[in-house]
Amino acid sequence: QVHLVESGGGVGQAGGSLRLSCVAPGQTFNTYALGWFRQAPGKERELVAAINWSGSVTDYVDSVKGRFTISRDNAKSTVFLQLNSLKPVDTAVYYCGAGRNTRNPNDCWGQGTQVTVSS
Repeated sequence: QVHLVESGGGVGQAGGSLRLSCVAPGQTFNTYALGWFRQAPGKERELVAAINWSGSVTDYVDSVKGRFTISRDNAKSTVFLQLNSLKPVDTAVYYCGAGRNTRNPNDCWGQGTQVTVSS
């Protein structure tokens, strides 16, 4: 298990940008795949972006391709999600996840950070 702490959420304008960070303080997570999930009110949690242990492979849900970028810095035990060209439908609580499966890195979670996009 890895303890994950997200930050960087807030209110953004449609067409604007936000950057989310997730850190595993004092822990080594370079053997884990990492992902960013989101859950909007009344909807199920969905995997938005994932990255393998080395950062060489990334994957995105179709709705964010070309707008969001996931990256990681293993030396700092941090994973990032850059959100560009924000849309109101991106409004959700965003969760960082870690796991052994790059396709669904959900063995452990952070507490979540709220992203709200205003039109």
